[in-house]
Amino acid sequence: MHVHPLITDSATLAELCARLSTSEFVTVDTEFMRENSYWPELCLIQIANTEEAAAVDPMAPGIDLKPLLDLLVDNEDVLKVVHAGGQDLEIVYNLTGKTPHPLFDTQVAAMALGQGEQIGYSNLVDAYLGIVVDKGARFTDWSRRPLDDRQITYAIADVTHLSRIFPKMLERLRRTERGGWLDEEMERLADPENYRNDPDEAWRRVRINSRKADALGRLKAIARWREIEASTKNLPRGRIAKDETIADLAANPPRKQADLAKVRGLSASWAGNDIGGRLMTAIETATPMPASEMPGRDERGPALGKDGALVADLLKLLLKIRARDINVAPKLLARSDDLEALAAGQRDGLAILQGWRYDQFGRDALDLVEGRLGFTVRGGKLKMTRTEDA
Repeated sequence: MHVHPLITDSATLAELCARLSTSEFVTVDTEFMRENSYWPELCLIQIANTEEAAAVDPMAPGIDLKPLLDLLVDNEDVLKVVHAGGQDLEIVYNLTGKTPHPLFDTQVAAMALGQGEQIGYSNLVDAYLGIVVDKGARFTDWSRRPLDDRQITYAIADVTHLSRIFPKMLERLRRTERGGWLDEEMERLADPENYRNDPDEAWRRVRINSRKADALGRLKAIARWREIEASTKNLPRGRIAKDETIADLAANPPRKQADLAKVRGLSASWAGNDIGGRLMTAIETATPMPASEMPGRDERGPALGKDGALVADLLKLLLKIRARDINVAPKLLARSDDLEALAAGQRDGLAILQGWRYDQFGRDALDLVEGRLGFTVRGGKLKMTRTEDA
């Protein structure tokens, strides 16, 4: 494989992208910094196919990233391969309003191959290539220039290793006929809605004990204010105000701006400055949350009750047995909220009662809750048994 020197000019990048645009797949990774900012600062983009690999410096003066971004989000003929790529996709979405598509995430694929729910990149490389990844540069400040050869080599290795792993993984998926299991998961990961940041929805990430409409209305307004302040100033949300602070402000609103000096977690200067004034405006103009937006008491689904909780526990045990038997990560087969909904009597709209999940697990899960399946111990091992067989 030919590994290019660090690309810092538009012409070289455009030529690379023209060649890569005819590939069956490209592997993609990014290096970024976000500890001190609201928006992740993109510092390096690595990309490879089976023949060549390169690192691109998005911080190089005058470099035009459009050919690379077009390849990632507009070329439907090239599969984009990532590993645990959520943050990489978020960065691309922030730049383009789109996400890479079609997409293949090797961490998700590993779940279908019995390699755990969140296999790390280093363990994946070791499992497929027998290579121990050099972690010496993992704490690099990628925003600093110049980058030395060791840092660039470390970064490019992420995509060169992945370009060798993906065909091996794809072959195993074909051999086990599990490739189709991943289609839904990959489409879900590539859904741009996962990465759209709506200030009006920011309140949902904040825990608050109150269920009063006026308190939740204030929480929505304050969380929106914080999101706008943080994004405008490019500071982490917590630097503006921590979650517990805005929850306290929503539940116990100050009567006047001067009272902000008494609020734990806020600077005393907010009692008289502009940011404090904007916060007070958000609090004072907040309206009670309408009934249509009020969160349910149990958003996981219908109430279980004591017996239902026991049935849910049995379903989780069944899930472990089934996942063990077919060598797949339990999380790919079913999620806890689906099991609890099934135990509570829900049948419509559950992923485990549809498609391949129904064939592999859902049918048995339904039989268990409806009395057609039970547990037995044979030879010291826990097994499933049909009640008619018993």
